[in-house]
Amino acid sequence: MKEIKLGPPECIKKISENIWELPTTYKKGMRVPGRVYASELLIQSMDQGVFDQLSNVATLPGIQKYACCMADGHWGYGFPIGGVAAFDPEQGGIISPGGVGFDINCGVRLVTTNLTVDQVKPKIKQLVDTLFNKVPAGVGRKGFVEITKDQFKEIMVRGSNWCLDNGYATQDDVDSTESSGCLPGADSKDVSEKAIKRGFDQIGTLGSGNHFLEIQVVEEGNILDKEAAEIMGINKVGQICLMIHCGSRGFGHQVATDYMRQFLEAMPKYNIEVLDKELACAPMNSSDGKAYYSAMACAANMAFVNRQVIMHRVREVFKEVFGPETEIKLVYDVCHNIAKLEKHIVDGEEKELIVHRKGATRAFGPSRSMDIPKKYASIGQPVILPGSMETGSYLLVGSDKADQETFASTAHGAGRVMSRSAAIKQFDGKELQESMLKKGIYVHGVSMKGLAEEAGGAYKDIESVAQTLHDIGITKKVVKFTPIGNVKG
Repeated sequence: MKEIKLGPPECIKKISENIWELPTTYKKGMRVPGRVYASELLIQSMDQGVFDQLSNVATLPGIQKYACCMADGHWGYGFPIGGVAAFDPEQGGIISPGGVGFDINCGVRLVTTNLTVDQVKPKIKQLVDTLFNKVPAGVGRKGFVEITKDQFKEIMVRGSNWCLDNGYATQDDVDSTESSGCLPGADSKDVSEKAIKRGFDQIGTLGSGNHFLEIQVVEEGNILDKEAAEIMGINKVGQICLMIHCGSRGFGHQVATDYMRQFLEAMPKYNIEVLDKELACAPMNSSDGKAYYSAMACAANMAFVNRQVIMHRVREVFKEVFGPETEIKLVYDVCHNIAKLEKHIVDGEEKELIVHRKGATRAFGPSRSMDIPKKYASIGQPVILPGSMETGSYLLVGSDKADQETFASTAHGAGRVMSRSAAIKQFDGKELQESMLKKGIYVHGVSMKGLAEEAGGAYKDIESVAQTLHDIGITKKVVKFTPIGNVKG
């Protein structure tokens, strides 16, 4: 078995305390440098694949400023996980499924409740087990929302607005979702019948892998910015919150698969060559590029609906367990596998760029108040940073420095340090479940193998990731959450 070498190449330059630059001389064809936003400890724990993939991204047509990798970076498909790159369509800039990911609009939403840990802890097993039974989890599960394929096509185009019209969302839910839960430019004609067949019965499903429903508590000393926390509805020690993490399921996977194949065949006619076929792409302004963007938007809108419908079911379960007075409010819902058209300043000029975020989160600051909910205009966009099921998670806010530094992007979580296969060899799911219970965390998973894959030891230290982002200034820490219950796919 080939040994995986850790740490950056010798030629990497330290720009500042937590910013590193891979020069264009590192690899032939690099159009821009690569930048890694990580502490010394975190960059030394990154595998060589991160730097190889980051430099490959830097060779793509139309790329602007830097190819970026966040503090949670690790080897991925085409782009590294934690990868961010922006391309100028007017300069032949491309769009690439490998820069978005196969689980299109995999994302996470943070929900507050009016309950306290004293109310929830005695019923945590009942709550988690009921959520497990009411929200289908695992591979190939069908959703609890029964729709026709024509209705599914409407969901592709309308996103969360479909939920609003069909009783699954409030107006505040829609307003508190990135892009108001609907990416423009979606057209179902650009989606294959195979993708529709895979996806139309999966609305309201959690999926597998690292997807979860996690019950969390705000412990003493973990409200780090009281003003921002108050604005986001987190105002007391012991408050119970919840995170929902999932995406577009088999639907998004099929969309990505379809267009990867299409782009591999199409690249010669655009005279595009890539160093890795996983970076198959097409010019954003081409017919192929526009078709993929449309199909990707369809999958993104399905994912918004999927998380919203799950939240609707969460509301029902909480009221069933704790009574009708239970309040469930959405703080924010963010994407972290997406490509979006956004305006950014490059060399003093405003440009509309197609920004790829692969395992990375948008982090708009207060200067982008027109693009985030009005209630957050003074503090910036909420950024949700889940850790592992054993260690805790963070709520942060975006900053104007992120706009200047990383195309308004930041990390999406702790990031893996160990493959799933390696985690299975090192951890035992049953033992993990029992040890977590002793620590006060009740977890109900689809399988013991799945739990082993998601052991805390398989992930980077969430404290280091959150602190690094805070120190760089691209996000600011607001609240830390401690897990007490978890439904795992």
